[in-house]
Amino acid sequence: MRALVLHPDIQSNRSRHAPDPALEEAVALAAALPGLEVVGAEVVRLAKAQPGMLFGSGKIAELGAMIEALDAGLVLIDGPVTPVQQRNLEKAWGVKLLDRTGLILEIFADRARTREGVLQVELAALSYQRTRLVRAWTHLERQRGGLGFVGGPGETQIEADRRAIDEAVTRIRRQLSKVVKTRALHRAARKKVPYPVVALVGYTNAGKSTLFNRLTGAEVMAKDMLFATLDPTMRAVALSDGTEVILSDTVGFISDLPTQLVAAFRATLEEVLDADLILHVRDISHPETEAQAQDVAQILAELGVAEEAALIEVWNKADRLPSERVAELTQIAGRRDGIHVISAITGQGMEALLTHVAESLSPPRHLTELDLPHTEGRKRAWLYDQGVVEAEEPGEEAAHLVVHWTTRQERAFREL
Repeated sequence: MRALVLHPDIQSNRSRHAPDPALEEAVALAAALPGLEVVGAEVVRLAKAQPGMLFGSGKIAELGAMIEALDAGLVLIDGPVTPVQQRNLEKAWGVKLLDRTGLILEIFADRARTREGVLQVELAALSYQRTRLVRAWTHLERQRGGLGFVGGPGETQIEADRRAIDEAVTRIRRQLSKVVKTRALHRAARKKVPYPVVALVGYTNAGKSTLFNRLTGAEVMAKDMLFATLDPTMRAVALSDGTEVILSDTVGFISDLPTQLVAAFRATLEEVLDADLILHVRDISHPETEAQAQDVAQILAELGVAEEAALIEVWNKADRLPSERVAELTQIAGRRDGIHVISAITGQGMEALLTHVAESLSPPRHLTELDLPHTEGRKRAWLYDQGVVEAEEPGEEAAHLVVHWTTRQERAFREL
């Protein structure tokens, strides 16, 4: 389908983003949806949004002529559009219209792979559709209005549709609770494994999946495309010092992510909540890299990620910058703690980053003396697998061991 992308630059909106990068991101969003061909893109400057039509009548006529000339069948508006505005614009232009939330939902629906991901998308989509029911049935409301407790046909249809959506939401929430319980069991099992969790987070298309692939050798979808990864992927990785970690790749964050999506994907991002270390991957070559970093920080705060969680900033895509700029950024990173300039494509800066990760995950160890009955062969084998046994003296009924371990390893041992 041929699509025209519009970014309304509303002057009265104080929190608005720089229009040109915002339009570029909106076009990239559209390109992430299969079957769409972006045939035009434009920033539309407005003093303020019009309640009924979003744009003024002159601008609507001008854009209508552009839609006709481009033979576009879909208009994507990079921002929120009310149900009334959507209905009026579709009628004026004779095309289908999607706002930013609708487009992101379409992409999520196309990308989600795991059972939970699919259910979360359905839940968010139903929540979005419920607010749009008035659009489909307005013509019926005009035919005959309701008289208080006796509804007209339009009202009856809307209520029936709402009821159907509410029932679907209840059914999906029930299914989700089962999936979440299964994931909780998996998380509990992982906690018994004394490996720290390292979560990759960042703005969408920052290069997280490319970095994940370089570290793990996995073939996670890594394309220059927004929302390439939607479901968390986890892999065990051995660092150069022998430290074993679980690495988690997560969905990319994005500015103005609708509230219902943040809530819906909270469970999908739960690995971040449990992470021992967070790697915040930034596309340092992007003109809006600072604003993107602020968006990520804000969403992490909304997700309830503890402020005390250790975090390393990874300034990725250095290969896209001139060598002088890379040298300048490397100097800045050197003066501040916890920042690394890298290229996940070329491998530049990876060694220093991995050394820092290993150091961050090397918690203090302590000596403990244990008397382990001979019947506890499994626990003894586990201790040797972990490489924490310093000395062992056999006894008649139990072996006396001296172990040098971390608090995490001790806790895992006690739970065996």
